[in-house]
Amino acid sequence: MGYLLGIDIGTSGTKTALFNEKGALIASETAGYPLYQPENGWAEQKPEDWWIAVVTTITAVLQKSGINGEDISGIGLSGQMHGLVMLDADNNVLRPAIIWCDQRTAKECDELEEIVGKEKIISITSNPPLTGFTASKILWVRNKEPQIYDKCRHILLPKDYIRFMLTGEYATEVSDAGGMQLLDVPNRHWSDEILSKLKIDKSLLARVYESPDETGRISLSAARITGLKAGTPVAGGAGDNAAAAVGMGVVRDGRGFVTIGTSGVVYAHTSFLSRDPKGRIHTLCSAVPGEWHIMGVTQAAGLSLKWFKDNLCDKEICYAEKTGENVYALLDRKASEVPVGSNGLFFLPYLMGERSPHLNPHARGGFIGLSASHTKADMLRAVMEGVTFSLKDCLDIFEAAGVRVENILACGGGGSSAFWRQMLADVFGCKIQSAISSEGAALGAAILGGVCSGIYGSVQSACDDICAASGNCTPDSENQIKYSHFYKLYASLYPALKNFYSECSKENLY
Repeated sequence: MGYLLGIDIGTSGTKTALFNEKGALIASETAGYPLYQPENGWAEQKPEDWWIAVVTTITAVLQKSGINGEDISGIGLSGQMHGLVMLDADNNVLRPAIIWCDQRTAKECDELEEIVGKEKIISITSNPPLTGFTASKILWVRNKEPQIYDKCRHILLPKDYIRFMLTGEYATEVSDAGGMQLLDVPNRHWSDEILSKLKIDKSLLARVYESPDETGRISLSAARITGLKAGTPVAGGAGDNAAAAVGMGVVRDGRGFVTIGTSGVVYAHTSFLSRDPKGRIHTLCSAVPGEWHIMGVTQAAGLSLKWFKDNLCDKEICYAEKTGENVYALLDRKASEVPVGSNGLFFLPYLMGERSPHLNPHARGGFIGLSASHTKADMLRAVMEGVTFSLKDCLDIFEAAGVRVENILACGGGGSSAFWRQMLADVFGCKIQSAISSEGAALGAAILGGVCSGIYGSVQSACDDICAASGNCTPDSENQIKYSHFYKLYASLYPALKNFYSECSKENLY
């Protein structure tokens, strides 16, 4: 039996996981690294730290499993998207990578929109100019660090820097490249029009592949340092969400997933190009060749609940510590005692501004309808309902774009809550399940490595054999009717407050 290796280069750390051909986990290892914030709103990491973590985790996984590198049939990569890695002519890293959550490029987004035009950008890249995406980061370096830009000979994304270190090849793939704002997403190749208008030399960019394609093979030097076999094929892999979708089997129409971690993501697979002309949701290439996915992001999903817990739940935290009970399970129980609609209390989860569908960094959170009769439990349930409504905001855009999701997998911290899963089912009006495997992006990357090496015939057939779900939260018809009414009221709040947010921002109140 052959084995497959999935390497996921995340923001807090790299996870390397070894699987057999049936997708069963054999061994995994994680290694962390720092995040640097030299100025407010900046976020950088050192690509060299990623490489050290990759070498460390590969070595550890091989040692823990007792598996020889020669028995690994294929390797796949996943990673944080949008990061800017710049190499000189000798392949030295020129500066720390500017990663996805960096917010320094607002002026460069304006520059991008002015030069190319917002409608043209959306028509080509399927997304509006965003500070998190890579193109504005490239412009920032050119504007602010011209001496660095002049030395740059190669631009890579985080996982693609690791690919280079493993194989010596400059390569990327469509799901990750789509987040650079330089890819023609409908046609799955670099946009000559955007590159020409921005005066970015196309030779700086890596060759674009489909996710299961072979992009290189393990080099002799990488084999010596990692214990892998030289010549082992490395697949294109995928950006983190696209790889996670493969790891959960979300590779056919009608399927999606929702993640409630610090942020919240709602994601749907689509075999046809579907996008919002207003740019309120993201359309990117799927890890399935020739297909796409759409997604919306709520900036403060699990973060909203954590904020509430940390600031208003000292009593519950102390009780959980004394009893050994998980504090979030305790909060679930308290929230479940409150009726649907939180007794007329609403929560806007805009603690970090908002991304989808409002794309407004000046939006702020708040409780609406608060009265002296409301309790902490009412507020708790309102927080959970507000996050769920925010994700429903994105799903409504999906449906307007022609993508209907009938089966959604829940993951992340919030997805582990049976109470929250039922709430999602009632608000979304569809079945909610949980993925049996918790390996997510690492498993998805390994599956892509398996398709690349010929173990599986296609991404879909591999997922059919490997990926499974558990649980089955179906919508409660009575709750659905109630939530439909409360959601309409919730949806009216942002338009009513939009000008207020703008005025507060102009007066520098936050």
